[in-house]
Amino acid sequence: MKRWEGRVALVTGASSGIGAAVAERLFAAGMKVVVTGRREERLAAMVEGRDGLAVAGDLRDEAFIDELFRQTRARHGGVDVLVNAAGLGHDAPLLGGSTAAWREMLEVNVLALCVCTREAVADMRRRGDDGHVVHISSMAGHRVPGGSGVYSATKFAVRSLTEGLRQELRALDSGCRVTAISPGIVATEFHARLLGDAEEAQRHYERSGALAAEDVAESVIHVLAAPPTAEIHDVLMRPTRQTS
Repeated sequence: MKRWEGRVALVTGASSGIGAAVAERLFAAGMKVVVTGRREERLAAMVEGRDGLAVAGDLRDEAFIDELFRQTRARHGGVDVLVNAAGLGHDAPLLGGSTAAWREMLEVNVLALCVCTREAVADMRRRGDDGHVVHISSMAGHRVPGGSGVYSATKFAVRSLTEGLRQELRALDSGCRVTAISPGIVATEFHARLLGDAEEAQRHYERSGALAAEDVAESVIHVLAAPPTAEIHDVLMRPTRQTS
């Protein structure tokens, strides 16, 4: 990680869960970290006393993304590492879900990821052309758990976008790299929101031996620390006890 010391990382979805754990790990690695999410107080506490920047807002709003990158460029000159950790799921199956729930998953999990990636890679190309984009995806992008067809569709899209970006970067002879990390069950706020029941979510995590958010953050460090000639493109990780 020495090559990343003093350089700039942007982490979306950083106010909780995997995004928060990744941001903390990147701070510890000596990076300047820009954090974004919807909960302003959590973000402000995360960067207090550190070489970071907190910008709160809704990634469904492209004008907010433009402002996020404007502030990042004004403060730090641009982005060297982007970790797209923002994501959400709803209990909204294809035959019974609401259009609003589908739209929110598509806008956050897919469209916002695309816009942030486009803007970050433009910075990386300008700043030495050796940046790294990391998408925090899901095992749901590799198989379809029951009732999650629309959510899984967003994560299958991330698989396509990861490979599509790799191909575009290679066509440009770019030194930038891209990785998708697809965790299985992780003990975050995700299932409490999905199930609408924090106690049931906790029982679910205990039954599955869920990963910790910090486990996923360590995988982010692993791919960033690979030599520039190696691209760790697709990481699948599950709790040891998870069966699917």
